[in-house]
Amino acid sequence: MNAKCLQIIIILGFLLSSPSLISQSKKQEKLEAQRQQVLKEMKQINALLFTKKKEQKSEITHIEDLNYKVSVRQNLIRITNEQANLLTREINTNQKEITSLRTQLQELKDDYAAMVVKSYKSKSEQSKVMFLLSSDDFKQAYKRLQYIRQYRDYQKEQGEAIKTKTKELQDLNIQLSKQKADKQKLIEENRAAKRQLERELKEREVLMASIKADMSKFAAQIKKKKQEADRLDREINRLIREAIAASNKEAGNKSSTGKFVLTPEAKKLAANFEANKGKLGWPVERGVIKAKFGKGRSLTDSSVEVNNPGIKIATTTSAEVKAVFNGEVSQILVIKRGNPAILIRHGNYLTVYTNLSKIYVKKGDKVKTGQTIGQAFTNKTNGETLLGFRIYKNNQKLNPQYWLSKY
Repeated sequence: MNAKCLQIIIILGFLLSSPSLISQSKKQEKLEAQRQQVLKEMKQINALLFTKKKEQKSEITHIEDLNYKVSVRQNLIRITNEQANLLTREINTNQKEITSLRTQLQELKDDYAAMVVKSYKSKSEQSKVMFLLSSDDFKQAYKRLQYIRQYRDYQKEQGEAIKTKTKELQDLNIQLSKQKADKQKLIEENRAAKRQLERELKEREVLMASIKADMSKFAAQIKKKKQEADRLDREINRLIREAIAASNKEAGNKSSTGKFVLTPEAKKLAANFEANKGKLGWPVERGVIKAKFGKGRSLTDSSVEVNNPGIKIATTTSAEVKAVFNGEVSQILVIKRGNPAILIRHGNYLTVYTNLSKIYVKKGDKVKTGQTIGQAFTNKTNGETLLGFRIYKNNQKLNPQYWLSKY
């Protein structure tokens, strides 16, 4: 086996086993899944937040909706750009590999041609016979015969392998070129959409100017909303502490441990709830997460920090609210000058549904996954329907986005 053949084996082996193409393909699939998810979110945003007349919305609500839409659209553009860049790198890599394989294949053909010419000039069949007859013994002659056959078969196999690989890469390149064209088209569409959003941002500037012109009125509105949210948060925390204390008392503890004391049945329920992390159904049929969990900046004023104990889901008018998992209604919270809430216990986990207009269950009721438990409140002034949704483990707040399935 000569050095050139050995070199071809090494190169071909590298190409056949290269993990880069596999990893890039997986990354492309992941990006495409993300893009489809964002496209779905954009469709929901348009349907839920931008079908009503602008006149129905308050200035603050309209600004929040515009900012939310802009952020999602920018995320879509970012993902699409990543896809296009990845495709470009894949195409360049495959083209280089194709060029390399073609070079190796041409060298192999040249070797074949040279061998044929040499064999013809030296009467190849006679030379092979003389090569065998010149052996010192039968064993050496047999080895020489095996070498001739193996070399011939090897040359043929390598030539076919390189042809096959070249064809595969050419087909892949055609496919990637098409994908790149599709993604480029999408990028252009996104750029057009972004220009539309920029026009909407100019509209936001006008709204912001009107807010600044009458800041005292809007500051009072924001302060009132924050006070109501804080009051709701305190009441929910109080009810959870009381439920935990009650479970400890039932278990015979003189003082609360700060955690639910679970019966065997409650432990099983909690384990099932935990096993469904990332797979829980949504509490409404249609919705988008308008306010995310945890600390962040106000969509109205980026200088203001907010800390959400759960998420806020924009949904359809008077949407039916469903239990996300089997459990027992722990408490119905009714607040003066506020909308009611439902707390459902799942072992040592609780799900909380706030800003409701109607309640279909009562304390102590056993509920099933997907069961309708109430109706979301629709603000008649601005037409907005927001459902608050929280998840707790004992008294610890959890990010609901990690628990809900991809919508």
